[in-house]
Amino acid sequence: MSHLEGGPESDKPMLRRGFVAVRNRLTPDDVRAAAVALAERALELPELTHARTVAAYVSVGTEPGTLALLDALRARGVRVLLPALLPDNDLDWGAYTGEGALARVLHGGKMALLEPAGERLGPDAVTAADVVLLPGLAVDARGMRLGRGGGSYDRVLARLADSGAHPSLVVLLYDAEVVEHVPGEAHDRPVHAVVTPTSVRRFT
Repeated sequence: MSHLEGGPESDKPMLRRGFVAVRNRLTPDDVRAAAVALAERALELPELTHARTVAAYVSVGTEPGTLALLDALRARGVRVLLPALLPDNDLDWGAYTGEGALARVLHGGKMALLEPAGERLGPDAVTAADVVLLPGLAVDARGMRLGRGGGSYDRVLARLADSGAHPSLVVLLYDAEVVEHVPGEAHDRPVHAVVTPTSVRRFT
């Protein structure tokens, strides 16, 4: 468990800055090694073993790396959906067909994101997923996830709930980002599991 733990809701920006600062100290070799280990752990999940469609994302910068996992899932014959950020911070989706079919897209003053270059399937495409892999900065003992604060995945989770879809929700993190407590809000939804480079933890 990390010492970077939360209190009131107003602590969220400070917490985010703390977790991002730790990530920013990682070297490219650290990130690459963690990505390989993360993929190995994630591919052991029964939920991913049996999944036909997985909604995922392409990691950027020092985020826990996802490309090795995306390629392994695609090699298994899994349909992998990747997000494309819309102007209102909602997410559209497109199919992952390989690293060469990703486009680097700069959204305003935000960091450049790698998005699928092909056909857009609409925001509701995520409701067909058996598993949704979520980015985040931390998760606590209840399964509550600390996101980056943009609200995009809050919309995704609300859309899943409104549609009656019940995919497995899995957050991908580094080991030190599994903490005792993060501040939450009434609309926050817990994830079912967290995968780190060394472990898998499930929440009930």
